[in-house]
Amino acid sequence: MLISAVILASWVLSASGAHYHNHRHHRLEDVALTEGIDIRAQRNKRAAADTPDDSSPMAPGGDASDLPTCLLCVCLTGSVYCEEVDPDMTSVPALPKETNYLYARYNKIKKITAKDFGDIVTLKRIDFTGNIISEIEDGAFAKLTMLEELSLGENQLVKLPMLPTKLISFNANHNKLKTKGVKANAFKKLNKLIHLYLAHNELEAVPLIPETVRTLHLQNNNISSVTVDTFCKSNDTYYIRPNMNEIRMDGNPVILSQYPNSFICLQSLPIGRYQ
Repeated sequence: MLISAVILASWVLSASGAHYHNHRHHRLEDVALTEGIDIRAQRNKRAAADTPDDSSPMAPGGDASDLPTCLLCVCLTGSVYCEEVDPDMTSVPALPKETNYLYARYNKIKKITAKDFGDIVTLKRIDFTGNIISEIEDGAFAKLTMLEELSLGENQLVKLPMLPTKLISFNANHNKLKTKGVKANAFKKLNKLIHLYLAHNELEAVPLIPETVRTLHLQNNNISSVTVDTFCKSNDTYYIRPNMNEIRMDGNPVILSQYPNSFICLQSLPIGRYQ
């Protein structure tokens, strides 16, 4: 009878732990599939090899920074997945060398420092969506010369740092950005930028946009006017902007019909208020 009780208790604890583990990582599996990675299969392989699970003792009052990254997150070859980490992740985790992709979404990271990425120059994609980041130190991304995609959406940023020049996609939707917090040349040197998302902020003007940009989202800001030089060139009436095919300016106070000469170089009119 005693042996049966022990076996039953072990089975209950094992099932409970598996339910927690699956609940914690089911959203990570969705993200990983976009990279062609089957996290479930990798996890099963680790279990078959008697690899320890993600549980680890922690001192009272400790947080995620007290534990090795790969005990808190799913670490695969070149990729680190940290989503809704428990205990709370309040700072950028230390990354394994040669990390290419970092997903640290929906945590409580507050700040990105110039030391956070150290010598991890291999990063190509970083996603910090849904944290509480209010400050990014200048130089935080300076060494990330291979970075192509950076998502800082759904945070509390009031200004932008210097951005890597090889970015293809930059997302800062749903922050608190004002025009004074976005330097005039913030995007000027990003000559590979294709997708720029700055919607749901507090911008009063359209920043300087590189000619490579195809998609520009500025909806739900405080933009009240545009000029001929916002998208076109006042000194070249024959100029045609070749790449821009989607501009969203809806949800701004600007009445676009009052500035007809501001869009003559575009292949299609911006989405927004015309009356």
